[in-house]
Amino acid sequence: MDDTAERAQAARESCPFLTAKQAAFHLGLAYSTLKRLRQAGTGPKCRLHGRTWRYHIDDIEAWSAARARGGDRG
Repeated sequence: MDDTAERAQAARESCPFLTAKQAAFHLGLAYSTLKRLRQAGTGPKCRLHGRTWRYHIDDIEAWSAARARGGDRG
């Protein structure tokens, strides 16, 4: 493998951006639920890269943490 291909592979492996399907899996949501949240403007921050929506792992974690509730209410 040449240097360019190796750098591209390393970038893919360490990229903090997830596809919508990966983000949904990470959050334990159905892809359709995450899509509906995005369309309503209530989901995690996302970016349109070309024709693909991407979610930064920090934005996913921040969105999830903002919805944390105390464990005493079930």
